[in-house]
Amino acid sequence: MQLIFNSREELERFIQNEIVDTSEALEILGCSRQNLNDLIKRGKIKPIKEMKRDRLFFKSDILARKEGR
Repeated sequence: MQLIFNSREELERFIQNEIVDTSEALEILGCSRQNLNDLIKRGKIKPIKEMKRDRLFFKSDILARKEGR
């Protein structure tokens, strides 16, 4: 899948609408941080970026996990 953005504004909109951080993922999934860490360790969810104190995920991956896919 290749994404092409024609402007910085398009990229910003994509990030705002399609990327979630750890806190947002926890809220969507309704689970604990420990449970989310376990899902990541087992390869059920893959972060797109890991930082010192946070992770970023595609929102679609988090929603798919919530729906059981």
